[in-house]
Amino acid sequence: MLQVFGPGLWLADGPEIRAMAGFHYPTRMAVARLPDGGLWLWSPVHLTPALLEAIEALGPVHHIVAPTRLHHMALSDWAHFCPEAQIHAAPGLRAKRGDIAFAADLGVAPPPDWDGLIAQVIWPNKIADEVTFFHRASGTVLFTDLLQQMPRGWYRGWRRMVAGLDLMTGKEPQVPRKFRMATRDRVTAKAALGQIEAWQPARVVMAHGPPVTDGVPAFLRRAFAWLG
Repeated sequence: MLQVFGPGLWLADGPEIRAMAGFHYPTRMAVARLPDGGLWLWSPVHLTPALLEAIEALGPVHHIVAPTRLHHMALSDWAHFCPEAQIHAAPGLRAKRGDIAFAADLGVAPPPDWDGLIAQVIWPNKIADEVTFFHRASGTVLFTDLLQQMPRGWYRGWRRMVAGLDLMTGKEPQVPRKFRMATRDRVTAKAALGQIEAWQPARVVMAHGPPVTDGVPAFLRRAFAWLG
Protein backbone atom coordinates (compact mmCIF):
# COMPACT_ATOMS: atom_id res chain seq x y z
CA MET A 1 0.00 0.00 0.00
CA LEU A 2 1.10 3.63 0.29
CA GLN A 3 4.55 4.16 1.77
CA VAL A 4 6.02 7.50 2.80
CA PHE A 5 9.08 8.20 0.66
CA GLY A 6 9.80 11.79 1.60
CA PRO A 7 8.14 15.06 2.63
CA GLY A 8 4.82 15.15 0.80
CA LEU A 9 5.64 12.11 -1.35
CA TRP A 10 4.29 8.53 -1.19
CA LEU A 11 4.89 5.41 -3.30
CA ALA A 12 2.59 2.49 -4.03
CA ASP A 13 3.57 -0.72 -5.79
CA GLY A 14 0.98 -2.27 -8.07
CA PRO A 15 0.58 -5.71 -9.63
CA GLU A 16 2.82 -6.79 -12.45
CA ILE A 17 1.65 -6.08 -15.97
CA ARG A 18 2.23 -8.08 -19.14
CA ALA A 19 3.43 -6.53 -22.37
CA MET A 20 4.41 -7.83 -25.79
CA ALA A 21 5.83 -11.34 -26.18
CA GLY A 22 4.86 -12.28 -22.64
CA PHE A 23 7.31 -9.95 -20.88
CA HIS A 24 6.02 -8.82 -17.51
CA TYR A 25 6.98 -5.82 -15.42
CA PRO A 26 6.62 -4.66 -11.81
CA THR A 27 4.74 -1.38 -11.44
CA ARG A 28 4.97 1.61 -9.12
CA MET A 29 3.19 4.92 -8.77
CA ALA A 30 3.95 8.09 -6.83
CA VAL A 31 1.61 10.44 -5.01
CA ALA A 32 2.57 14.02 -4.15
CA ARG A 33 0.68 16.56 -2.09
CA LEU A 34 0.23 19.93 -3.77
CA PRO A 35 0.23 23.31 -1.95
CA ASP A 36 -3.58 23.49 -2.16
CA GLY A 37 -3.90 20.16 -0.33
CA GLY A 38 -4.84 18.23 -3.44
CA LEU A 39 -2.92 15.23 -4.75
CA TRP A 40 -0.80 14.68 -7.86
CA LEU A 41 -0.65 11.08 -9.10
CA TRP A 42 2.24 9.91 -11.27
CA SER A 43 1.96 6.77 -13.43
CA PRO A 44 -1.06 5.34 -11.57
CA VAL A 45 -1.08 1.57 -11.08
CA HIS A 46 -4.08 -0.77 -11.08
CA LEU A 47 -6.79 0.74 -8.93
CA THR A 48 -8.10 -1.27 -6.00
CA PRO A 49 -10.62 -0.23 -3.33
CA ALA A 50 -7.90 -0.34 -0.66
CA LEU A 51 -5.53 1.85 -2.67
CA LEU A 52 -8.24 4.35 -3.51
CA GLU A 53 -9.26 4.54 0.17
CA ALA A 54 -5.65 5.13 1.24
CA ILE A 55 -5.19 7.89 -1.31
CA GLU A 56 -8.51 9.57 -0.50
CA ALA A 57 -7.42 9.64 3.15
CA LEU A 58 -4.54 11.90 2.09
CA GLY A 59 -6.71 14.32 0.16
CA PRO A 60 -8.64 14.84 -3.07
CA VAL A 61 -6.99 13.82 -6.34
CA HIS A 62 -6.51 16.93 -8.45
CA HIS A 63 -4.09 15.75 -11.15
CA ILE A 64 -3.29 12.40 -12.76
CA VAL A 65 -0.15 12.22 -14.88
CA ALA A 66 0.65 9.65 -17.58
CA PRO A 67 4.42 10.20 -18.03
CA THR A 68 4.76 8.23 -21.29
CA ARG A 69 2.31 6.99 -23.90
CA LEU A 70 3.07 3.45 -22.70
CA HIS A 71 1.72 4.06 -19.19
CA HIS A 72 -2.01 4.38 -19.70
CA MET A 73 -3.61 1.03 -18.81
CA ALA A 74 -5.06 2.15 -15.47
CA LEU A 75 -6.17 5.61 -16.53
CA SER A 76 -9.80 4.75 -17.32
CA ASP A 77 -10.49 3.43 -13.82
CA TRP A 78 -8.81 6.36 -12.14
CA ALA A 79 -10.71 8.80 -14.34
CA HIS A 80 -13.98 7.08 -13.39
CA PHE A 81 -13.39 7.09 -9.64
CA CYS A 82 -11.71 10.52 -9.55
CA PRO A 83 -13.99 12.49 -11.90
CA GLU A 84 -12.81 15.88 -10.62
CA ALA A 85 -9.16 15.12 -11.43
CA GLN A 86 -7.43 16.60 -14.45
CA ILE A 87 -5.63 13.97 -16.54
CA HIS A 88 -2.41 14.99 -18.27
CA ALA A 89 -1.15 13.16 -21.36
CA ALA A 90 2.44 12.43 -22.29
CA PRO A 91 3.42 13.25 -25.89
CA GLY A 92 1.54 10.97 -28.25
CA LEU A 93 -0.93 9.58 -25.73
CA ARG A 94 -3.93 11.75 -26.60
CA ALA A 95 -4.05 10.26 -30.11
CA LYS A 96 -3.70 6.74 -28.68
CA ARG A 97 -6.47 7.05 -26.07
CA GLY A 98 -9.32 8.95 -27.66
CA ASP A 99 -11.65 7.50 -25.02
CA ILE A 100 -10.09 9.58 -22.25
CA ALA A 101 -10.90 13.26 -21.74
CA PHE A 102 -7.42 14.69 -21.19
CA ALA A 103 -7.25 18.13 -19.63
CA ALA A 104 -3.83 18.96 -21.06
CA ASP A 105 -0.73 17.65 -22.75
CA LEU A 106 2.52 17.55 -20.79
CA GLY A 107 5.23 19.88 -22.07
CA VAL A 108 8.60 21.19 -20.99
CA ALA A 109 7.10 23.66 -18.53
CA PRO A 110 5.05 22.52 -15.50
CA PRO A 111 1.47 23.78 -15.23
CA PRO A 112 0.84 26.50 -12.62
CA ASP A 113 -0.77 24.02 -10.21
CA TRP A 114 2.54 22.26 -9.56
CA ASP A 115 5.10 24.78 -10.79
CA GLY A 116 7.66 25.36 -8.04
CA LEU A 117 6.92 22.02 -6.40
CA ILE A 118 7.50 19.59 -9.27
CA ALA A 119 9.81 20.29 -12.21
CA GLN A 120 9.75 18.38 -15.48
CA VAL A 121 11.72 17.75 -18.64
CA ILE A 122 10.98 15.76 -21.81
CA TRP A 123 13.40 12.99 -22.77
CA PRO A 124 13.12 12.37 -26.54
CA ASN A 125 12.79 8.73 -27.55
CA LYS A 126 11.48 6.99 -30.66
CA ILE A 127 9.79 4.29 -28.58
CA ALA A 128 8.01 6.80 -26.36
CA ASP A 129 8.99 10.30 -25.29
CA GLU A 130 9.22 10.34 -21.52
CA VAL A 131 8.40 13.22 -19.21
CA THR A 132 10.78 12.96 -16.26
CA PHE A 133 9.74 14.77 -13.07
CA PHE A 134 11.55 16.13 -10.02
CA HIS A 135 9.79 16.44 -6.67
CA ARG A 136 11.71 19.28 -5.06
CA ALA A 137 10.69 18.83 -1.42
CA SER A 138 11.98 15.25 -1.27
CA GLY A 139 14.80 15.63 -3.81
CA THR A 140 13.31 12.78 -5.86
CA VAL A 141 13.57 12.36 -9.62
CA LEU A 142 10.85 10.17 -11.17
CA PHE A 143 11.82 8.01 -14.15
CA THR A 144 9.24 5.86 -15.91
CA ASP A 145 10.77 3.47 -18.46
CA LEU A 146 14.10 5.15 -19.05
CA LEU A 147 15.70 3.37 -16.10
CA GLN A 148 14.84 -0.24 -15.27
CA GLN A 149 16.04 -3.12 -13.12
CA MET A 150 14.08 -6.34 -12.83
CA PRO A 151 14.72 -8.63 -9.84
CA ARG A 152 17.04 -11.61 -10.19
CA GLY A 153 15.10 -14.55 -11.62
CA TRP A 154 12.25 -12.32 -12.80
CA TYR A 155 12.41 -13.82 -16.28
CA ARG A 156 13.04 -17.39 -17.36
CA GLY A 157 14.06 -19.17 -20.56
CA TRP A 158 14.59 -17.10 -23.67
CA ARG A 159 13.05 -14.02 -22.03
CA ARG A 160 15.79 -14.11 -19.40
CA MET A 161 18.43 -14.07 -22.14
CA VAL A 162 16.73 -11.23 -24.04
CA ALA A 163 16.27 -9.18 -20.86
CA GLY A 164 19.95 -9.63 -20.02
CA LEU A 165 21.04 -8.50 -23.47
CA ASP A 166 18.69 -5.52 -23.16
CA LEU A 167 20.30 -4.52 -19.82
CA MET A 168 17.04 -4.89 -17.91
CA THR A 169 18.45 -7.24 -15.27
CA GLY A 170 21.84 -5.77 -14.40
CA LYS A 171 23.43 -5.22 -10.98
CA GLU A 172 21.91 -1.76 -10.82
CA PRO A 173 19.24 0.10 -12.79
CA GLN A 174 20.28 0.94 -16.33
CA VAL A 175 18.83 2.42 -19.50
CA PRO A 176 17.63 -0.59 -21.53
CA ARG A 177 19.54 -1.06 -24.76
CA LYS A 178 16.41 -0.58 -26.86
CA PHE A 179 15.85 2.86 -25.32
CA ARG A 180 19.47 3.79 -25.95
CA MET A 181 19.12 2.87 -29.61
CA ALA A 182 15.85 4.79 -29.84
CA THR A 183 17.43 7.97 -28.45
CA ARG A 184 18.17 9.45 -31.87
CA ASP A 185 18.29 13.13 -30.86
CA ARG A 186 21.29 12.99 -28.58
CA VAL A 187 21.71 16.74 -28.42
CA THR A 188 18.25 17.14 -26.89
CA ALA A 189 18.80 14.08 -24.69
CA LYS A 190 22.05 15.51 -23.31
CA ALA A 191 20.29 18.79 -22.59
CA ALA A 192 17.55 16.88 -20.74
CA LEU A 193 20.17 14.98 -18.74
CA GLY A 194 21.88 18.27 -17.91
CA GLN A 195 18.60 19.58 -16.53
CA ILE A 196 18.11 16.43 -14.45
CA GLU A 197 21.62 16.73 -13.02
CA ALA A 198 21.07 20.44 -12.32
CA TRP A 199 18.16 19.48 -10.07
CA GLN A 200 20.73 17.72 -7.85
CA PRO A 201 18.44 14.81 -7.00
CA ALA A 202 19.14 12.84 -3.84
CA ARG A 203 16.79 9.96 -4.71
CA VAL A 204 15.68 8.16 -7.84
CA VAL A 205 12.33 6.43 -8.26
CA MET A 206 11.43 4.36 -11.31
CA ALA A 207 8.30 2.53 -12.35
CA HIS A 208 10.14 -0.73 -13.06
CA GLY A 209 12.91 -1.07 -10.53
CA PRO A 210 13.96 -0.37 -6.94
CA PRO A 211 14.51 3.21 -5.75
CA VAL A 212 18.08 4.48 -5.52
CA THR A 213 18.81 6.50 -2.39
CA ASP A 214 22.62 6.47 -2.07
CA GLY A 215 25.25 8.04 -4.31
CA VAL A 216 22.69 9.34 -6.78
CA PRO A 217 24.98 11.75 -8.72
CA ALA A 218 27.51 8.96 -9.38
CA PHE A 219 24.70 6.52 -10.19
CA LEU A 220 23.26 8.86 -12.81
CA ARG A 221 26.69 9.38 -14.38
CA ARG A 222 27.08 5.60 -14.73
CA ALA A 223 23.54 5.10 -16.01
CA PHE A 224 23.90 7.69 -18.75
CA ALA A 225 27.58 7.33 -19.62
CA TRP A 226 26.54 5.82 -22.96
CA LEU A 227 25.37 9.24 -24.11
CA GLY A 228 29.01 10.34 -24.33
